[in-house]
Amino acid sequence: MRPVRALRRAARREWGSLSATVRAALAADRLRAIPMTVAAVCLTALLHALQQHAWGLGVVHGLGTVRAGDPLPVSLLRTPLSLFVPAPDLPVWGALAQILVVFGTAEICLGRWRTLLIAYVATLAGTLYARIGVALGPDGPFGLPASDAAIADTGPSAAVVGLAVYLCYVHRARFTGALVIAAMVAEVVLKNNLAGKEHLVAIAAVLLMCVRAPRRDRPRDQDLRPGSGTRSGAPPIKSSNLRRGPTQRTSW
Repeated sequence: MRPVRALRRAARREWGSLSATVRAALAADRLRAIPMTVAAVCLTALLHALQQHAWGLGVVHGLGTVRAGDPLPVSLLRTPLSLFVPAPDLPVWGALAQILVVFGTAEICLGRWRTLLIAYVATLAGTLYARIGVALGPDGPFGLPASDAAIADTGPSAAVVGLAVYLCYVHRARFTGALVIAAMVAEVVLKNNLAGKEHLVAIAAVLLMCVRAPRRDRPRDQDLRPGSGTRSGAPPIKSSNLRRGPTQRTSW
């Protein structure tokens, strides 16, 4: 039983703040807590459905498919929508599940605009790296073969990885964050493909955002002190002095 209890305590330390925040929001508002995520899931499903038709495939590719060989202005215009275009070599349910779980958690914990910002920065970092990597050539460790310039660079994976790392930083889920980064490194070692390297670049971009994270997003040392009550994800309890008059004070 002791190993089980130790495992439970470790899980509470790792995910207690995150899970409590998400559970409270979903219990109170259900899907109304994640309207942006629901819209993103619906948009991804719609784009996938359009890709199943010849006329729709051309529309989706023209609006949201990014390639390293495309002109830079065109790639920049297509990058926001490319995040929601399912990767052609992966099942669509995987993209939908990633968006629902990771985007939903981030929307609750960070807010919709910060979630979109982090997702876009991670995706844009990968998109720009692909162009630089092709220019460097396949000889260097950060280079890419010329054939990668024609690969359709779409899907939410870079954004999902970036958001996961940012959430782990904010909620001090250090083991989970290290595991995500290690998995992406292993992907590059085993496959050494464009997607894997883009994921590492997305992580690097988000880690820079973590350094410059707003004060409200940064983890606090007291979160780790026993009995502090902040690991639960609940807001601090407000108390006020009951004395009336000009000397009355409010403590937070």
